[in-house]
Amino acid sequence: MKRIAPLAVLLLSSLFASAQQFASVPGQGRSMVVTKLGIVSTPQFLASQAGAHVLEEGGNAVDAAIAANAVMGVVQPYVNGIGGDLFAIYYDAKTGKLYGLNSSGWTPKALTIDALKSKGITQINPIGVETIDVPGAVAGWDALHSRFGTLPFSKTLAPAIYYAQNGFPLAERNARYWVAKKLMDQPGYKETYIQWLTDPKPGDLFKNPALANSLRQIAAHGRDAYYNGPMTETMVRFLNANGGMHTLEDFRDFQPEWVEPVSTTYHGWTIYELPPNGQGIAALSMLNIMEHFPLAQYGHNSVDALHVMIEAKKLAYADMYKYVGDPRFTPIPVKELISKELADKRAKLIDMNKAACQVVPSDIEAELDRHGNSTIYLSVIDKDGNIVSLIQSNYAGYGTGFVAPGLGFSFQNRGAGFQLTPGLPNSLAGHKRPLHTIIPAFMQKGDMHIGFGIMGGWNQAQAHAQFVSNIVDFGMNVQAALEQPRFTKDTFSGCDVQMEETIPADIRAGLTQRGHEIKLLEPFSFSVGQGAAVVRDTSREVNFAAGDPRSDGAAIPQEPDTN
Repeated sequence: MKRIAPLAVLLLSSLFASAQQFASVPGQGRSMVVTKLGIVSTPQFLASQAGAHVLEEGGNAVDAAIAANAVMGVVQPYVNGIGGDLFAIYYDAKTGKLYGLNSSGWTPKALTIDALKSKGITQINPIGVETIDVPGAVAGWDALHSRFGTLPFSKTLAPAIYYAQNGFPLAERNARYWVAKKLMDQPGYKETYIQWLTDPKPGDLFKNPALANSLRQIAAHGRDAYYNGPMTETMVRFLNANGGMHTLEDFRDFQPEWVEPVSTTYHGWTIYELPPNGQGIAALSMLNIMEHFPLAQYGHNSVDALHVMIEAKKLAYADMYKYVGDPRFTPIPVKELISKELADKRAKLIDMNKAACQVVPSDIEAELDRHGNSTIYLSVIDKDGNIVSLIQSNYAGYGTGFVAPGLGFSFQNRGAGFQLTPGLPNSLAGHKRPLHTIIPAFMQKGDMHIGFGIMGGWNQAQAHAQFVSNIVDFGMNVQAALEQPRFTKDTFSGCDVQMEETIPADIRAGLTQRGHEIKLLEPFSFSVGQGAAVVRDTSREVNFAAGDPRSDGAAIPQEPDTN
């Protein structure tokens, strides 16, 4: 099918967006939350409630985000916690400025390709001690709090400490995803997380007093409790006893990095992601390619629209994986990767009649790692319109499942994403951050400002692009945009693609005819990620929020002070 010039696409999509922006959509399962006060949206209602309570205590968006994230580490330890990493975007409503925070941890300084080879290791064990980088979550909390927070950790961490000490009853998806059978023999895993004789059921109580104590130490002493204190000594001693190369200095010297978000435009909207070492530029590249096609004219989740997005995903991810790593080690052509000029060239490679099973560059496919797909995303807006878009993860489920004695949390396995071939952007090296999958996002046009994200390993950038298209091309509100059926492709080559079975059968048949090899997922599948979004309409000073039905979560508004 003939491609339409970008200007014509812009005019057409603008008509759709202006006609229906933030209106309800037929079949929409939930309504948006709307208030003049703050809102917290997370994948677990207890975390959302904790964040909303902190807003009611006088905290701002950053304070509420820290509180909600801390509770998430208690109630969903199988996807996040203080043994993982953190990224965030902060929108300052007063100035309109965006701030990016990269708090992804680095490897131990002694951990190199040669060091592993000297131990006979030529392939990274995805749950081995060599995948445990210095966790960045607590340092991320400290950086956000120091720059923008108003309440002390003793206030923001109090709800998490309560639930860890006193316990909480498992929600439905808690019970479904809690047990990781492959981790049963990992040191400390079973003793910490498996507290039932049979598989857990909704309503079963879980307590983690060791984690409560760790959080108390952080509440009392800040980041030093984690990176330069007795807890640090316990972690290093434990990791070394299990074959790690971690030192006290690796923890003490780690610092997160404030970064400038990168952006592109999509039919009049500006979309922001964080720069590498994350995959956010793949979302921007994908949108740039999609902009060359009349998706609004094709129709939502039509054969043509889905075909374009799937093919754009392959092209964008191939470029991302070839070039992205830790920019402190390797120059990365970010400007070129998210340029409209490159997108024009890549869009011309899409054959509307046939799926491409191989795209260039393809010389690094054998090195790809696909272990991680477990993350949490949350978004917060306060009464003043400040927004936090925050994502936090252990990488693959509980990560390694390693739990140090008395600490109550599992260490991430983010280092599983490294490559052991020297000379590549993502080659393993000491004090290096791996190519990261977790990405927060933000978009704005005129008076509308949206903090959003969708978790799920390599699913994330492609899910971001689908969410943005739902809003911009099809005029959906944020709740409808989150609820729509999605596709995901967690491989970097081949014609395989997964999609929720709620995409109509005739659409799937049309895609199959073009060569797509479809694997069906259940409706509202965990595999396509759980998302959240908050919105500030500055013209009316009104806040909106959405929660994803694929989670146990909810968007919960702040209650007014009626005293």
